[in-house]
Formats: sequence, C-alpha cells, structure tokens
Amino acid sequence: MALPLSVQGFLLGLSIAAVLGPIGLLCVRRTLVSGFAVGFVSGLGAATADASYAAIAGFGVSAVAAVLVDQRVWLRVVGGAFLVYLGLRTMRAMPAQRSARAEVGATRLVGAYTSTLALTLSNPMTILSFAGVFAGIGLGSINAASTDAALLLVLGVFGGSATWWLVLASVTTGLRSRVTTRRLRAVNLVSGLLILVFGVQALTSAF
Repeated sequence: MALPLSVQGFLLGLSIAAVLGPIGLLCVRRTLVSGFAVGFVSGLGAATADASYAAIAGFGVSAVAAVLVDQRVWLRVVGGAFLVYLGLRTMRAMPAQRSARAEVGATRLVGAYTSTLALTLSNPMTILSFAGVFAGIGLGSINAASTDAALLLVLGVFGGSATWWLVLASVTTGLRSRVTTRRLRAVNLVSGLLILVFGVQALTSAF
C-alpha cells in the first residue's frame, strides 16, 4: 500500500536534511555557541529553502526553475564564496564568543535564518532532484488533484526537514554543557575547516 503523499514528502524532506553538509555543521556550531534557538532557526532556514524548491518542482513552475538552473553557476559562486567566508570566520572565532541564552535577540535569529536560507537556495539543482522524485511517485498523473497533491508533498518536505533540524538542535543542546572552552575552540577550527572545504568545492564545481 502506497504511503500518503504527506508522509512521502516528510520522508523526502527528512532524508535530504539529514545529509551531512555545511548547513548541518553551521547548525551544530551555532547551537553550541548560542543555544537551541539559534541552531533550530538556522535549520528552519534550510527547511524553508527545501520546501520552496519542492514547491517550484511540484507546482510545475517551469519558467522559474529554468531561470534558476540557468543561473546555477553564479548562484554556486555566490554560495561558495559565502561558505569560504563563513569557514574562515568560524576558524578565527574565539570561544569567548559563546552567548548566553538571554542575549539572543530577534536580529540574531533573523540573521541565522536568512543566512542558511540563502545558502540552501544557492543550489538550484535541488529543483531537478525534487522534480525527478515527484515524477517517480506519479505526481504528474494526478491531473485535477495535482495542486492538492503538490501542496501535501511540499508541506511534508518542510515538516520532515524541520523535524531533522529540531532533533539535531535538541541533541546538540544536550551536549552543550559538556563543551569546554578548549573543546569549543576545537569545534570552531574543525567545523570552520570543513565549511571552508565545502565552499572551495562549490566554487570549483561552478567552473
């Protein structure tokens, strides 16, 4: 028996979010430094981007998809450059920058959300992945019900992705008290280096 479309979307969003990448590293590091709220909101930015690309693929907005795919080189360049910047900044960050929960304001949360949203949107090839998966589950043959079906899938994708970031931020928050200043410095160096590598890889693949 086929799973409901919302469940299929949920599993798809969960599987995409769970792939190790720069966004996951950013969310873990931000949670360790600034707490649960910043880490989870960072993940929600990525979940929003996944759902946006799923919507473009699911609702058949071919013109928008074509433009984004055509501009994929420049988007990867911008995204890669931003990752390189974040990687270098993270490596140079001092452990003393750890913030108390009370110090996290709306501006910090908006910045955390928009940065991961922009980074995730810098890979428009995700649209083609969603389009392929949606075609594989028969979205194109639903006809009159295709709008409702696409909406269920998109909501499922967002829910699955958001669930992963909730779990990741929660688990990382539980480990936060065990991270000493020395260990946090190591986290900064390792995560910054990996983010830098992802950035260089993105720039290289763009050309």
